[in-house]
Amino acid sequence: MIKQLALASVLLLFFMPIDSFAQNTYVIKIPSGSADPNAPYFWSNQKDGSTTGDIKINPGDSIRWSNADTAPHTVTSGGPEEGPDGLFDSGLFKPGNSFTHTFDDLGEYPYFCLIHPWMQGTVFVVKGFEVIPKVGSSVGDGSKVFDVEYKFNRVVSVSSIDTNQKSIMFELVGNAKSEDHTLRLNIPHGLLGGPYVVWVDGQKLNDFDVDSDEQVSSLTIPLTEKSKILTIVGTSIVPEFGMIAIMVLGVSITSAMVIRLKTRLIS
Repeated sequence: MIKQLALASVLLLFFMPIDSFAQNTYVIKIPSGSADPNAPYFWSNQKDGSTTGDIKINPGDSIRWSNADTAPHTVTSGGPEEGPDGLFDSGLFKPGNSFTHTFDDLGEYPYFCLIHPWMQGTVFVVKGFEVIPKVGSSVGDGSKVFDVEYKFNRVVSVSSIDTNQKSIMFELVGNAKSEDHTLRLNIPHGLLGGPYVVWVDGQKLNDFDVDSDEQVSSLTIPLTEKSKILTIVGTSIVPEFGMIAIMVLGVSITSAMVIRLKTRLIS
């Protein structure tokens, strides 16, 4: 009997879907000064650097709110107008402490601080987003990189970035895993700013939707099973030269000016 239970346990682990292990914990810091309603921001999202208090995660992921302020706070589901909705509540937690909650179901979960109601945010639980990491590393000195999220029935990869045309070319590869050929693509504004023009296999596409917030534009693009190359043209693109390259360039210019001045003095 014991051997049979052990065998059953091994088989369960073997056949368990891989997605069940793909769970992450993301940190949102409450920065110093958040107790002041005039503070520049009240949240610091460690996932994408945003300060709105909003974050997109997958089912099964967790958020850990870390109190880096000098005042106690709460993280309470609901909003200041309608009040708490009872889904989760950290209670009062002091500076240096944190509160973690796991989100299993799809949906939107607003939250706020009971003591400081101007501190508000929303957790968006969405399903099936993959990540193309460190997009922009091939541009300039590679110091400005971004993660691009997508949901598609095939694999999406970045083929090239054209800073002159302000465009990013994506390659669509692999076999379709469903009959839904709609691509949902989240593009950080720091990588490629809109408005956007979309091209699919050399043909301009007019039938697509864009939903933007302060940090990211979410594009919904209808494709087909034969679509191979997607090109998105914007109005601004990741700087060709990051801060490191700019500093090096500045030092080079300064050195050249000093050498030129010394030459003039000698002559």
